Amino acid sequence: MAQVQARFGIRRTALGALSEAASVFDAALLHEVLTALGAQLRPSLSGAEQAALAALTAVDGSLLPALPRMVWAVWQDDQHRAAKMHVAFAVLRHGPVDVTVTAGNASERAELRRLVQPGGFYVFDRGSTDYDLFQELHDFPCSFIGRVKANTASEVQEERPITAAAQAAGVQRDAVLRRLGTAHHFRLLPQPFRVVCVATGKTDGNGTPEVMVLGTNRLDLDADLVALAYRYRWAVELFFRWVKWVLGCRHLLSQAANGVRIQVYVALIARLLISLWVGHAPTKRTYEMFCFSLSGWASETELIAHIDRLHLKAPPPCKN
Repeated sequence: MAQVQARFGIRRTALGALSEAASVFDAALLHEVLTALGAQLRPSLSGAEQAALAALTAVDGSLLPALPRMVWAVWQDDQHRAAKMHVAFAVLRHGPVDVTVTAGNASERAELRRLVQPGGFYVFDRGSTDYDLFQELHDFPCSFIGRVKANTASEVQEERPITAAAQAAGVQRDAVLRRLGTAHHFRLLPQPFRVVCVATGKTDGNGTPEVMVLGTNRLDLDADLVALAYRYRWAVELFFRWVKWVLGCRHLLSQAANGVRIQVYVALIARLLISLWVGHAPTKRTYEMFCFSLSGWASETELIAHIDRLHLKAPPPCKN
């Protein structure tokens, strides 16, 4: 597009050059840009939640369907291939702070170990339940909240009273444990862990109310905030949908592993740049305005006016 070439000072790029890019450029350089931008995100809440959960980061993975001839993208069998992006998503900052891209059958627990940072606060679902991992995270050291199975074996050290705020959040039990794991785990923990049981408001196939059992090493956090932190984990699922359906990553542009990483990193960098300009997570409409501007349908003045209106609607930024 002539307008894009003029605006960015570039020449026409041949299709062959775009095809070769997947093997010529190093995706790791884009990863450094992504993490640097993610570090600039700021929380959007204030008050007690901001103080307690500002560092909360949801870690999860999502499949990106691949072609059967993409041999490296091992998943189910020769006819079912997939890549998987594993994201550390800063919940209250509404953006990714790190990401890895692997074959579809890669271990989410192994990638979680790569994504965590000392001093961080992480939340993850049942797919990452690993009692040895819990101890590793505590020793790293970092904080965590993870859903564990309802039949998890444990030995209680202390039953804590349920406050009115915790009851309102659906908390049914708050206990400090000396042992946590399967029935084969007889060794006492080097330090106490904690379980918080929370009603989901749903029922299983037999009509029994569903209860989430959350394991954590945060003995200091109010039980209602433990429940809230896990509910915030859903933000990463919404983010995956946005990346796939708005940014278009459900369709891979390259068959090479390096090319898939480039596509994912570039998409997330675009998301981060828009977030930093707008001041919060972008909507589909804002993303469309950027596309319209680059395509020549919307002027730069109209784009800036759209961003200015968002700033007027946004709440004042939180103080660090």
